[in-house]
Amino acid sequence: MNPMLTKCPVCGGDLVVTRLSCPTCETTIEGSFQPVGGSLQGSFTPEQLKWLLPFTRLNNEQMQFILTFIRCEGRFNRMEEELNLSYPTLRNRMNDILRAMGYEPAREEVTPSVSLPSPAERKRILDDLDKGVITLQEARRRLKGVREEVKPDESVA
Repeated sequence: MNPMLTKCPVCGGDLVVTRLSCPTCETTIEGSFQPVGGSLQGSFTPEQLKWLLPFTRLNNEQMQFILTFIRCEGRFNRMEEELNLSYPTLRNRMNDILRAMGYEPAREEVTPSVSLPSPAERKRILDDLDKGVITLQEARRRLKGVREEVKPDESVA
């Protein structure tokens, strides 16, 4: 079943539902009904409306994304696996949804000195720790992706 339209595709005006039907018993009701996303004042308290109205601005694909986000408990790493999409793609879709809901996404701070190691690099770090080539503190620092910053007055040997 397609999502119900709330705006006229020709002029952009609010649509009014004039016919409801039950597919199970084939009952049909005719009248004038306000669709969800239109005037919801009679059905919800003002506080509930405050929270619901941003969701009425989302299309079906965006709502599916939000439902997946909730099902994955807000973890993009789980969404990456489930949707087979990269983190930047997921982040961009989330930012588009935030804008559609009337919010401005927060700017992500780029920290060039932090880059998590690949699985192969992690193994190398743990092997070095096991061999005693590096200390536990150094292994932790590297596993966290913190690069050693060289100060301008220091020389590298």
